Amino acid sequence: MTEQEKTEKGQEETRRRTMRHATPPGENHKFVKNDQYFTVCIYTFVLVVASALAIKAIVSFDQTRVFFGGLVRAIGPFLIALLIAYVLNPFVKAMNRLIRKLFPRMKARPSMVLSMILVYILGLGLIITLLVFVLPEMVRNLVDLINQIPAVYQGLMDFLENLQDQFPTADFSSIITMLQDTQSDLMTGLSDIAGDLIPVLYTASVSVVAWVGNFLIALIVSVYMLYGKTSLKRLIKIVLCGFIPREKLPGVKKVMMECNQIFSRYLVSKMIDSFIVGVLCGIFMSILRIPYALLISVVMAIVNMIPYFGPFIGAIPGFIIILCVDPIKAVIFAVLILCLQQFDSLIMEPKIVGNYTGIKPIWIIFAVTIGGKFFGVAGMFLGVPVMATLTYLAELYMRRRLEKKGIAMEEIQ
Repeated sequence: MTEQEKTEKGQEETRRRTMRHATPPGENHKFVKNDQYFTVCIYTFVLVVASALAIKAIVSFDQTRVFFGGLVRAIGPFLIALLIAYVLNPFVKAMNRLIRKLFPRMKARPSMVLSMILVYILGLGLIITLLVFVLPEMVRNLVDLINQIPAVYQGLMDFLENLQDQFPTADFSSIITMLQDTQSDLMTGLSDIAGDLIPVLYTASVSVVAWVGNFLIALIVSVYMLYGKTSLKRLIKIVLCGFIPREKLPGVKKVMMECNQIFSRYLVSKMIDSFIVGVLCGIFMSILRIPYALLISVVMAIVNMIPYFGPFIGAIPGFIIILCVDPIKAVIFAVLILCLQQFDSLIMEPKIVGNYTGIKPIWIIFAVTIGGKFFGVAGMFLGVPVMATLTYLAELYMRRRLEKKGIAMEEIQ
């Protein structure tokens, strides 16, 4: 076949293909769906909308903050309910295992319901005990501390005057002026509070009633969350199966379970450790007859949730308060807190908390600092488990990237 014949044959084939795909006269051209272009359009639309919303949020930052503040207040009871259910879930599981050992013939559903009832009864009993016995004593300690302020002020003034008499060349006038200004500001503040006492009491009572109402709603919702956690798990699995390829599902589930264990184990075990530290602090302070034992021990139990900084945050104000009342007791208190902190960090915390986080102390300090800067006290409490979870995910991601290059992370020195 010559070159001319090949060319004519190719032209004929092109004409036939054109005639085959040509639109017959009188018929409209039909739209041919292209899934690839449609997906690109959807992604582009979502990206444009998200970018516009982000720019709007940044430009109108005050309005954005007000909006999210109102949103958080609206869903606050549900967030509290989620936290309650999340914290109580390990205790419910432990109680359920105990009941199943004691009553092996009991079915799963009644055993779970009984476990929840017992855990909630114990939790509410602890709260009622704190409200009935601990809270009134804390109020008495605060009232006594406020009543001690004039005597402490006068003692400091007498001490400075004696120093001035013994050391005439020294100048303590600046310190005396500072104390006088502090007393003047304090009396002015108390006068303002007294003048606005009725509005303050009204606002405080409304806030307490709202807080109690939100807490009751959260408590009821947490019961439903714990009771229906199987349905929640199924919903999460449905969402995962809908958006994640089948071959990647086992790995994603494993990663989520590991993150949950890191977060929940640290949070629950640290709460138990802090509660024991507060109880021991209160017992030893009562034995040594150190003033304000209950008030300071409660503060120590709360701030002990903050790694490294917590004991100092609780001990320094307590030391200053006791120092104003009894310097000898203040020194004893400082020695007690030092011994208790060493016992907790060297013996008790490794046994209870362990090393669930797996992160270095420098990253713990970083997490506490950044969390406290942006999210306040809650950020200082939750900064460490959040950082531990992010560190685990980052390490897992880098390990997989190195495996693709044929490099094991353990080989890198």
